[in-house]
Amino acid sequence: MGPARRAVLYRVGYALVALIASQAAVGGSNELLGDGDTVRITVFQNPDLTTEARISERGAINFPLIGEVVIGGLAPADAEARIAQQLARGKFVVRPQVNLSVLQVRSRQISVLGQVGRPGRYPLDDVSSKLTDVLALAGGISPGGDDNVVVMLNNHGKPSRTSIDVPAMYRTGDMSHDIRLENGDVIYVERAPQFYIYGEVQRAGAYRLEPDMTVMQALSVGGGLTARGTLHGLEIQRRMPDGQIRDLREVRPTDAVQPNDVILVRERLF
Repeated sequence: MGPARRAVLYRVGYALVALIASQAAVGGSNELLGDGDTVRITVFQNPDLTTEARISERGAINFPLIGEVVIGGLAPADAEARIAQQLARGKFVVRPQVNLSVLQVRSRQISVLGQVGRPGRYPLDDVSSKLTDVLALAGGISPGGDDNVVVMLNNHGKPSRTSIDVPAMYRTGDMSHDIRLENGDVIYVERAPQFYIYGEVQRAGAYRLEPDMTVMQALSVGGGLTARGTLHGLEIQRRMPDGQIRDLREVRPTDAVQPNDVILVRERLF
């Protein structure tokens, strides 16, 4: 056998191994079947029994010869055994070999809410079950969304809350916080913190507060001072933890801005 022929056989063999491994990964899942999942069922040497069906709200599908079969709540292997048992019991097939593969998962879903492109419920599968994958499905974080994404983890009925800085993962290259999500988890993207400028600035209004932003940086976002504005006598109205509004009058350009701060730029006296 020549080198070229061996190379061709090697590539074909590699492709077959990869295909078999991929099919085994999909068909051998231990995840339970649920309402809305779409499955494909085949019976060895009985191609006329091949069925693609969506599991109903009652957890059932209609299968040729045996009618309605409840497979919701079962692992794929257990569903195969149930269908085979009913085929054998009805003497439709002698020693049936049933294979069930999941074509589409709809029973395992998470909710994506808040400041994203397309809020809603999204199905989970083995390919797109990480936080960044699901955010991408939802259209990503909108321009007004906060970098810190809140994730409510179901933890099998024991909820917990965590906050993840998504852009920081890409800045640092540390993707260890790109957690794998489970059924019932909720992603919530809050509105990014804001600050407000009014008085003698070019563009008064509300703006997104960036991390570690100073008063001078905040003023530059608003276009800087007008010809009549002055950095002397800057004032910040800040909401304190007790809910009271406090006027800060000795404000320096290097001071840090906090969420919901209102910066007042006064007019120069002469």
